[in-house]
Amino acid sequence: MTDARGSRHSVDVLAESLFEAAALGLKLLRDDGWVDTPGPATRLEVQVTAPAVKHEVTVQQIHRWLEGVSISPNEMVKKKRLKSMLAQT
Repeated sequence: MTDARGSRHSVDVLAESLFEAAALGLKLLRDDGWVDTPGPATRLEVQVTAPAVKHEVTVQQIHRWLEGVSISPNEMVKKKRLKSMLAQT
């Protein structure tokens, strides 16, 4: 993530999907105190390390995914956990 001053911030997370990684990264960035609260249009770059893949999503897309229909009970539990984590800050 690049903040309003042009500084880049990054975190490492372990996740099973793009949006789970983005949500966990958003939580860590918000909690660290080094960045202002990201707005809905803030772009988060997600880079997978093995195999190397890079994605970019907005904060708004994360929230839409979290509010969307779950395809399995496992995904429903994961989304509930991530929503709870993001709501804590």
